[in-house]
Amino acid sequence: MSETLTEPHVDHDDAHEHPSDWAYIKIALILAVFTGIEVLTYFESALPIFENTSVTIATLMFLMVVKFYLVATWFMHLRFDNKIFSQLFVGGLILATGVYVIALAAFEFWA
Repeated sequence: MSETLTEPHVDHDDAHEHPSDWAYIKIALILAVFTGIEVLTYFESALPIFENTSVTIATLMFLMVVKFYLVATWFMHLRFDNKIFSQLFVGGLILATGVYVIALAAFEFWA
């Protein structure tokens, strides 16, 4: 009695085309520009708008969220995975940002 081994059925309908190298280069350039803006906010004399601490923090928080989103969706391939993974990452980001803002408020950073 010979038993034949068969490979399990794999459904390739959910497969996606891998992004091109140029797509990754564009995302890396965008991340580099955002990092440059973040560095500029450190030097308050670079742009007069960043002399206000609230504007600086708001700018850095916004750039942090956008950079996290780009890295998670492109380089961690979340945009091609199940939506629950993206929701978990976004939920974690919202929770971490909220905790950070509360910690800054507790230390009276905004005053």
